[in-house]
Amino acid sequence: MKQLIKAAKALSDETRLKIINLLLERECCVCEVMAVLDISQTRASRNLGILESAGLLKMRKVGLWALYSIDPEMSRAAAELVAAVGRSLAGDEAAQNDRRLLRTAEPRVPCSATCPPIVAAKAGVGGRAFTRVAIQRR
Repeated sequence: MKQLIKAAKALSDETRLKIINLLLERECCVCEVMAVLDISQTRASRNLGILESAGLLKMRKVGLWALYSIDPEMSRAAAELVAAVGRSLAGDEAAQNDRRLLRTAEPRVPCSATCPPIVAAKAGVGGRAFTRVAIQRR
């Protein structure tokens, strides 16, 4: 029962639902989640960690990169919740657009051999330059 409650709580956040939607498409690294959802690295990592801690995701390291996917060994109850999320988002236009962005991004500087196409765009904020990862939108 405790595992089911933890999984349900993990899925009670819009950002985490969007992350599950992407991971139902395929394995992703943190930078891909950041790029498609247009969120910070901190927010992406924190939410991926919550989903992993709830037993919904597994993480594997490839060099310096952390790659996340739906955990095929999650509890049956958690698997049913994830499946219900997938069915619910199947008809959602925004969710389908996020998955389309994940599939059709064009590369400029991929973060690793397994990372899909992302673009690093430079922007200035408050007189300081920083790098922001973003999908090149068509």
